[in-house]
Amino acid sequence: GHIVHNWKARWFILLQDKLLYYKLDGGKKEPSPKGRVLLDGCIISCPCLDYENRPLVIKLKTKTNMEYFLDCCSREERDSWALDITGAIHAGHPVQVQQLQIMKNSFKLPSNISLNHIVDKLHDSSSGIKLSPNTEQGNTYKESFPGSSLVDWLISSNFAASRFEAVTLASMLMEENFTKPVGARSTEAMRSGDLAEQFLDDSTALYIFAESYKKKISSKEELQLSILELSGTIVKQGFLIKQGHKRKNWKVRRFVLRAEPGFLHYYDPTKEEKRPVGGFSLRGCLVSALEDNGVPTGVKGNVQGNLFKIITKNDIHYYIQASSKAERAEWIEAIKLLT
Repeated sequence: GHIVHNWKARWFILLQDKLLYYKLDGGKKEPSPKGRVLLDGCIISCPCLDYENRPLVIKLKTKTNMEYFLDCCSREERDSWALDITGAIHAGHPVQVQQLQIMKNSFKLPSNISLNHIVDKLHDSSSGIKLSPNTEQGNTYKESFPGSSLVDWLISSNFAASRFEAVTLASMLMEENFTKPVGARSTEAMRSGDLAEQFLDDSTALYIFAESYKKKISSKEELQLSILELSGTIVKQGFLIKQGHKRKNWKVRRFVLRAEPGFLHYYDPTKEEKRPVGGFSLRGCLVSALEDNGVPTGVKGNVQGNLFKIITKNDIHYYIQASSKAERAEWIEAIKLLT
């Protein structure tokens, strides 16, 4: 928000020359847009460094210096939006858009590489990367490392076969907020570089481990559980309205459905924390639509219809509203395949 700097769920529509955003009322977008971002002369930053705990943010700065910060649901979604918005900004330059598409397609993490495993190895006291004080323009950064050292380490540790692959992996580590740039050179590259030039394979560009890693390893058990739960492939995601278990009020939540293992997690789109606020295994669950005529037992408050219910194997009941019968049917079908 521009006045109160909180985060709110908005529905976005990208047109040829502008980005429209709408308020959500009961999980449905209102008919008139809440605002718009004019793309002519706009500057896009992706990823954006302004929010350390939000690695999925896109920043748009208009030619009138108005700044917009947009937080996405996943890295894939963020990159897709950034590419399409960049294409709209440079609509008059088809060659540039084609180059962006080629860069985007080459900038993918290999399926057999785990970033969490790489980060654990990076922190290993004996075989990990060596941290030391480094000075740039009179400023000393403790426990930092040059970009070229990380590239060397990734190759010597057999995580990458070439410097290009190592730079790609190093960029992913930075995108996912495991590492971050410090000092003028690396920070400027992150802010202004294109998709293939945001991490510098250079001995004068400095980086450090992000504080978020310490938070993630505060509890080893919790980390292992989180990795297991969140390791599945995302098969469906979107905004639905969920009834609370205690206060029985209805709130918009971003639901993410994962397979292998099958889990359904839900996130508060207004919170800084990127961890889900709740979730459960789908093994042994029952899911069914609820009729719109009358309010079912266990449901309270403002119910607009398109309800469905999930009962876990521990007999916990979740009541959820979709925005349409078609959306409800899609969610039910997708969940049933994983129960």
